[in-house]
Amino acid sequence: MAAFHELVLLVPESAVEAVSDALEALDALSVSVEDADALTPAESALFGEPGMPPPKEGWQRSRVVALFGAEDAARDAARILALQDFFGSCELLGVRPVAVQDWVRLTQSQFEPVEITGSFWIVPSWHEPPAAARQVIRLDPGLAFGTGTHPTTRMCLKWTAQRLLAGQRVLDYGCGSGILAIGAAKFGARDIVAVDIDPAAVEATRLNAAANHVALEAGLPDRAQGAFDVVLANILATPLKVLAPLLCAHVQPGGQLVLAGILARQADELKEAYAPWMALQVSDEVEGWILMTGMKSSA
Repeated sequence: MAAFHELVLLVPESAVEAVSDALEALDALSVSVEDADALTPAESALFGEPGMPPPKEGWQRSRVVALFGAEDAARDAARILALQDFFGSCELLGVRPVAVQDWVRLTQSQFEPVEITGSFWIVPSWHEPPAAARQVIRLDPGLAFGTGTHPTTRMCLKWTAQRLLAGQRVLDYGCGSGILAIGAAKFGARDIVAVDIDPAAVEATRLNAAANHVALEAGLPDRAQGAFDVVLANILATPLKVLAPLLCAHVQPGGQLVLAGILARQADELKEAYAPWMALQVSDEVEGWILMTGMKSSA
């Protein structure tokens, strides 16, 4: 017999927040909200482009699914909700059992090794490296951005793998999980600084570096001092434009700047923003995302 049960509700946009809050107060183990009209002609976009606000706050009709540890708990929650004023426009779709699963294995199955080049792979700790892998970063999904699955991360790592970084000083600005800094270390960089505004990202970077047996310095942005042979920044177009003078100042003469988190249509904006310090070019493109690079004049 299934141990868990889901309470499924149809909720108008105006009541989603109140219903979600009430379900959490009723000790739901989790609450998810999805477009009730998904995959129909009435489906509406909710999420905007990266770095842009969503076109609207919620769907016109949402399916709210709350997970409870027992059927009685789910049905009690439904009865209590039905008595609330805000529930008048909502509809109970049912209470259904959820089969017991090995959630750890289910989650792990969604993360396979990621190929960066034929010999360079990102491999979760529960997988064996592919036979072709000569260089491996061990990385598990966590709180900080950067597991190697996103095109921007893959492009940065591919760029790193194709360069001679032996002995070079590298800055990973906006390090997230630290994956780019770790990649630089794997390909020979010896003086690596990884910084992020999020303390959780800094801690994740330190843990991931230790797990991969590489040495780097991780901290908040003020930890980045001086000039570097390579500056990597995988963020988003808007903050990259704001950071242009700072990032360029960290590139030493003859050094290279590598920027990602940029949509193809934003290339000209970035070129204009960085023009006072260096010329940028598009060096790679994957799934509508681009990698932009530039070299600081040595004159």
